[in-house]
Amino acid sequence: MVKNIAIGTGRRKTASARVFVRDGSGKIVVNGKDLKDYFVTEEQIKVVQQPLLVTSMGAKYDILINVEGGGLNGQAAACLHGISRALVQIDPDARTSLKANGYLTRDSRMVERKKYGQKGARRRFQFSKR
Repeated sequence: MVKNIAIGTGRRKTASARVFVRDGSGKIVVNGKDLKDYFVTEEQIKVVQQPLLVTSMGAKYDILINVEGGGLNGQAAACLHGISRALVQIDPDARTSLKANGYLTRDSRMVERKKYGQKGARRRFQFSKR
């Protein structure tokens, strides 16, 4: 039985990620798949790895992530937030570098709701004078 050292929850838009950090060799598993198999673009992979690079803890821990909701970009940002929160639990000194890069702040931007009498959130139906 492998014991979790720290647990962090990350959120972005409608995506939420549960992050479990364990002692290991630097392997990242997302929803049962390897990081590079789950996320499609190189940019998404880099986003997930950012907190590990900033704190230089990449090779010390294995990270298991369960992520759901939203699209892949939102999920990648949720993973970044969750990993950052978990790393702060392990090493409180890492907080300054993570906070300076903005990784501990939850991005609160959400999709604006559609309003009645309109085509979308802000888009109106086409106006006809005659």
